[in-house]
Amino acid sequence: MVDLTGRAPQQDRSRATRAKLLEAAVACLAEMGWSRSTVAVVSERAGVSRGAAQHHFPTREALFVAAVEHVAHQRSAEIRAQMEEASARGHGPTTGQVVELVVDLYTGPMFRAALALWVASAAEPELAAQVMPLEVRIGRQVHRLVVELLGADETEPGVRESIQATLDLARGLGLANLLTDDSARRRPIVDQWATMLDGALGIR
Repeated sequence: MVDLTGRAPQQDRSRATRAKLLEAAVACLAEMGWSRSTVAVVSERAGVSRGAAQHHFPTREALFVAAVEHVAHQRSAEIRAQMEEASARGHGPTTGQVVELVVDLYTGPMFRAALALWVASAAEPELAAQVMPLEVRIGRQVHRLVVELLGADETEPGVRESIQATLDLARGLGLANLLTDDSARRRPIVDQWATMLDGALGIR
């Protein structure tokens, strides 16, 4: 129910503005990198005023850190929903499908945006102070997601290390894809890794 002050519609508009800014920030980072992705550029792309952007995010660092975390949560939720839908139809994800989803995550815009932040933070201590905890949070989130999708038991010897190696492989493939489309070379690598991961997980 909307109250007489119109507070609910105002909150909806505020959430919509925030979402536009977050999505625009990730797109700018992925396409232009940190140095060219200013608050003014993001505001223009989002179609909101710079004042509105600064109301939601007082600093440039806060905007871009929040943007990368927002997209990471969003993409993880989408992947989980896809897999739950498949499971509901009686088709649980194969190891190959899970590995492919993880690699897609690290070869998409989110990874490009995150990488731009990571690189910039090496030279900017104030940014690094926010990026380092973000990296830990996203890393844990993706790790948990992969464990869940694979139904893996990390108490078994070598399983945790195999899942971490999967994430490291995905990051490496993401880097290889930055300058050119590496999808053709990547396909057999993903297939081979899925076969090796099946062995590590005891799946025959």
